[in-house]
Amino acid sequence: MSDNPFVKGQVILIDKPLNWTSFQVVNKVRWLIRKHYGLKKLKVGHAGTLDPLATGLLILCTGAMTKSIEEFQGQEKKYSGRLKLGATTPSYDLETQINATFKYEHITEDMLYGAIPQFTGTILQKPPIFSAIKKDGKRLYSLAREGKTTELPEREITIKEFALSAVELPDVEFNVRCSKGTYIRSLAHDFGAALDSGAHLTALRRTAIGSYDVAQAISIEQFEDQLSRV
Repeated sequence: MSDNPFVKGQVILIDKPLNWTSFQVVNKVRWLIRKHYGLKKLKVGHAGTLDPLATGLLILCTGAMTKSIEEFQGQEKKYSGRLKLGATTPSYDLETQINATFKYEHITEDMLYGAIPQFTGTILQKPPIFSAIKKDGKRLYSLAREGKTTELPEREITIKEFALSAVELPDVEFNVRCSKGTYIRSLAHDFGAALDSGAHLTALRRTAIGSYDVAQAISIEQFEDQLSRV
């Protein structure tokens, strides 16, 4: 089966659905391809994790193209999202319950826009404890769910654009263009703190990776349908 297109290497653009992990998408696509072609094994990987509560562009590489995953991971990312001021959660998003509340009535639009410059350019950012970063071979989100906390060092990232698209307090919608390794959940959390309040992410969608746009992506169901026609 060395002449199989997926063994030779393909790039598949998937619009990840809500509540799916990136690994679940990889496993589903791998299973569909192996079942359709009768393959015993097939390499499939993704080029950049999306949290279960995020949707949008997930680049999958198959076969020989898995060698290019690191190249895709290093490319610029674009996101659209929404955060809610006045409360924080341990995971910095809706995966966990609110653990603290804050006043937000003092926040004006001038304050919102005035806080943006400190979150653009090359900055230091601390990843959330609920993250896919590994420590001693174990994902940090697994440790966090067990109640084990880990102090994480700050990382240097680059946020090329952080723009507000709609403000209806306590909800703020935004767009971000950033480097590899940027955690939008941490950005939301830190943005709230900079406004003398708190914040957590309530929606996130990855809209682009490098030159690939989510408009080019297909759903898992569409991929399955296309595969059945081959």
